[in-house]
Amino acid sequence: MTAVLRILLRRVALLVPLLLGIVLFVFLVMRFSDVDPASAFFQGANPTPRQLHDFRAEHGLLDPLPVRYAAFVADLLHGDLGTSALTRAPVIDQVTTALPLTLQLTFLGLGIAVVLALLGGVTAAIHRDRLPDQIIRVVSLTGVAAPGFWLALLMIQYLAVDLGWFPTGGYINPADSFTGWLRTMALPACALSLPVAAQLTRIVRTAVVEELDKDYVRTAVGSGLPPRVVVGRNVLRNALINPLTVLGLRVGYLLGGAVVIETIFSLPGMGKLMIDAVKNGDPAVVQGVVLTTAAGFVVVNLVIDVLYLLVNPRLRDAPR
Repeated sequence: MTAVLRILLRRVALLVPLLLGIVLFVFLVMRFSDVDPASAFFQGANPTPRQLHDFRAEHGLLDPLPVRYAAFVADLLHGDLGTSALTRAPVIDQVTTALPLTLQLTFLGLGIAVVLALLGGVTAAIHRDRLPDQIIRVVSLTGVAAPGFWLALLMIQYLAVDLGWFPTGGYINPADSFTGWLRTMALPACALSLPVAAQLTRIVRTAVVEELDKDYVRTAVGSGLPPRVVVGRNVLRNALINPLTVLGLRVGYLLGGAVVIETIFSLPGMGKLMIDAVKNGDPAVVQGVVLTTAAGFVVVNLVIDVLYLLVNPRLRDAPR
């Protein structure tokens, strides 16, 4: 068994109590909220007290909390997220319908953020304290201060309404039209990614500057290696460690920010599903969306850990 595999197995084993803790937290928050699943199920039907009691007894809502939590975890292990009080459909069906769009938006935004951060951060570091560096630092600082929803509204006004380059909202499946999908996803992905790209640019710049000041870089350049080769093969690889750590945390921002961005652009993803569920008093759907988003965040951070090991081989040989 290789060192990498042992480290990965250890990380996966740590995910089990983490996921159980997330499930417990969501379970307790939903159980102690003001939303009553029985009342939500019968909303608008004026149920009798007897009907409410029978519903609670049938669905185990009268059992002690530990029993209900055990049943809740057992249902999750079987892929059962409950039943929507509004549509009477399994929540898992609504989640699996909305999740692909949110993943498309999140990873498209993540890709844009990474590309912009690498280009901006490396360029600023190479031209340290000169005009390109000053411009990139001002732009990145502005991007950090600009909230995603504000950028979304500006893009809709100027790029969609005034210029007509993009639609103001809606979604086209990439299987139907890839070009149409790109046009509908371009503004939401940019609005979601630009604040993240601005933060990562500053971190990449700092990390690359620190690497450029090390002795091995001066030795490599002095021995005749082209600077672009030194930066591409050595500097950038060593400098990516800190940005990768921050990137894992920023994925949570992207998933959370998708709630607002999807609502602004009328995208039928997880964010809009949650907003509609909150407005309509559908606790099972809210619970399902939160759990799915949290689990996705945990899995993405596991992937970041794998990339961490690939980028920095010294971590594989470090004592554990």
